[in-house]
Amino acid sequence: MFTLKPDYDAVLNRFEAWWHADIVDRALFGLRLQQAPEKRQAVPVKTFASHRERWLDTGYLVERTAAAMGNQLYLADSLPIVIPNLGPEVFSACYGCELEYGENTTWSHPILKDLTDESLAGIAFDMNSFAFRKLDEMSRALLAVGKGNFIVGYTDVHPGGDAIAAFRDPQELLLDTIDNPAGIKKLVARVTDDFIRFYDYFYDLLSGAGMPSASWLPAIGKGRFHIPSNDFSCMISDQMFEELFIPGIIRECQHMDHCIYHLDGPQALRYLDRLLEIPEIQAIQWVPGAGHGGWRGSVPVYQRIQNKGKAFYVEPVPAQDLDELFTQLAPEGVWISAVTGVATIAEADAVTAKIAGWTRRKG
Repeated sequence: MFTLKPDYDAVLNRFEAWWHADIVDRALFGLRLQQAPEKRQAVPVKTFASHRERWLDTGYLVERTAAAMGNQLYLADSLPIVIPNLGPEVFSACYGCELEYGENTTWSHPILKDLTDESLAGIAFDMNSFAFRKLDEMSRALLAVGKGNFIVGYTDVHPGGDAIAAFRDPQELLLDTIDNPAGIKKLVARVTDDFIRFYDYFYDLLSGAGMPSASWLPAIGKGRFHIPSNDFSCMISDQMFEELFIPGIIRECQHMDHCIYHLDGPQALRYLDRLLEIPEIQAIQWVPGAGHGGWRGSVPVYQRIQNKGKAFYVEPVPAQDLDELFTQLAPEGVWISAVTGVATIAEADAVTAKIAGWTRRKG
């Protein structure tokens, strides 16, 4: 189906099983290599007057993406996925938040002075906003070159608490959790409605072009796939997270067929058990942050998830560590995001055989 991933159908079937913490033939793992030098294309280089100009140059995005994607070999369960990208607060920009463009990311400026009905009436999700129209333009341009070659997914989108924190500024929203929790609840409900409109627009566009559900986290699924998150939750109490934001997260997930929750940072780990109780959250991406021991430091978290019968994303694992990992986890529900330290096709084949052997031994 995709020239850069001839075994796409087999990988899709593995992911469909993984969402249910099940296995087709072996556990999931990612592995990429560079194309041989003689097969690589030159990646276009262009000079820009500003970071903003570079971010918004759709033609350059498409040319650079097509070349860069073709310069890699997508082995095992790695997938050639690309998304239109204007940074993590692009959803808030669809309400009028102005984006600032840096070298590697973008950020937005708050637009909501308080949570009074008068202030809330002054903002609205706008499918004719510059940000939304640019995402649409980028998506269509990527589809034009990607169809039949690589997978085009939907952008990194943060509704719920993260969107509202962008509207207000996180420090102001912290005060709102005490001063006006009713206003937060009202805005969460509204933002969730808007997110579903946003998501469905791009789902219809991409699925209509024959794409599976995909996004910035390189998983795929049949039907609607989503990566719910709430980084703002690290700054509030368990009770506030439950009362103010869990209802919106549940609504997001109930709209989808597959969900993997992005649990980011040590302060978010206290919510793991609550999130595992939500039936529509099938998998967890735990991001421990810097200095937490790589995959080894996360084994207790992976075991907690596995004991609940859910799937999970494992931090990159060096090939020489695989035997050790096999003693810590069962293969069901495991997605090793990347096996590192592999330089050749022969070494990649050996890793595949080793993981298949682990699956047969444990399965």
